[in-house]
Amino acid sequence: MKRRFHIFILAATVFFLLIPQRGFAQMEIVGEAGILIQADTGRILLAKNEHKKMYPASTTKIWTAINALERGNLTDIVTVGKNATLVDGSKVYLNEGEQYTLEELLYALMLESANDAAVAIAEHIAGSVEEFAKLSNQKAAEIGCQETHFTNPNGLPDPEHYTSAYDMALMARYAMQNEDFRKIVSTKSKIISYPVKEDENRPLHNGNRLLREYPGADGIKTGYTVAAGQCLVGSATRDGQRLIAVVFKSQGKNIWTDVTGLLDYGFANFQMESVMSKDKPIAELPVKFGDSVQAIAENDFSYPLLKDGSEQIETVVKWNNPELKAPLEKGEPIGKLIFTLKGEEIGSVNIVAQNDVERRLVTFWWFWLALFGVLFLALFIIGRTVRRIRRKKARRAALRRKYMYYNSYNP
Repeated sequence: MKRRFHIFILAATVFFLLIPQRGFAQMEIVGEAGILIQADTGRILLAKNEHKKMYPASTTKIWTAINALERGNLTDIVTVGKNATLVDGSKVYLNEGEQYTLEELLYALMLESANDAAVAIAEHIAGSVEEFAKLSNQKAAEIGCQETHFTNPNGLPDPEHYTSAYDMALMARYAMQNEDFRKIVSTKSKIISYPVKEDENRPLHNGNRLLREYPGADGIKTGYTVAAGQCLVGSATRDGQRLIAVVFKSQGKNIWTDVTGLLDYGFANFQMESVMSKDKPIAELPVKFGDSVQAIAENDFSYPLLKDGSEQIETVVKWNNPELKAPLEKGEPIGKLIFTLKGEEIGSVNIVAQNDVERRLVTFWWFWLALFGVLFLALFIIGRTVRRIRRKKARRAALRRKYMYYNSYNP
């Protein structure tokens, strides 16, 4: 009996080792919450407590930077106020009255995680930290964040300053679409001016180790407070695919293995698959009052799928109108391709006309019949009228001849 039990345990162990496991059952992290997404599509590849309320610490500065980039100009001159010099935590020790470009302060914000730069930026953009927080929350809501509320631009501890791994992934994905933002967060070191000593410059060094240690890393931001624990939002691009990993409240150096582990899992198990190509013919459709038209896809569509081939995307075609009518313009939407995975919609592409379709002058057989009838009737009426006029002229001519003949014999 004991031997059978041992055989059973051994068989069960082999069974579970051979079956491919997915999700955090296979990719464990120390962090309390985390998420891995594919940046282009937003697909969630892995998730753990992704909707749990968490303190973001300095990863808040991702949202501070993108709001500043969208509301200001890199060449703006920012004058440092007193509030910026009084802030706690990591900083570059700005002095009241110093002037920097917004670009310089953004590098200080994202490379050195400078809390004083965050306050200076917030006051420049919105007039105060409080007003900037309102703008940040408003923008977060606009992109779909429902679990976020910021009270400051730097992530310093505040019970009302929180987000979730899911929302932070949304914010990071949005921010990485901005070219200036990508340039800043992928920079390992930067030299900016030093107003206190005009003949010297101030070196900045990026605290994100991924940029130096992880192949393909291109951002984004570290964070730490006692309440938040170790936080990191990491981004890496390989083979044209960008993945973004978010981990909150990890411990010590585990934050790096957590994020790199997530990224490794994503690159090892998922790849971008082309689902639809731009200008690919969909169907040849008849057009009322005109020639037929070739329906084509307006854009490319790709999606990350498991490399083992176990996932299949289904395509549904929906036409805007059951019957097309001329005129049609080239590129005019006439339908939509809807893509679904496991019953859920994952994206869509418009179906458009490949070419112009002009409206024919006449297209109905009965119109020609009616036109022929009208012409025949018109000719008939004209003929009768002409004959009537001729008869009248003939009678008048006959009367004149008769009158002339009568007068010739009756002088």
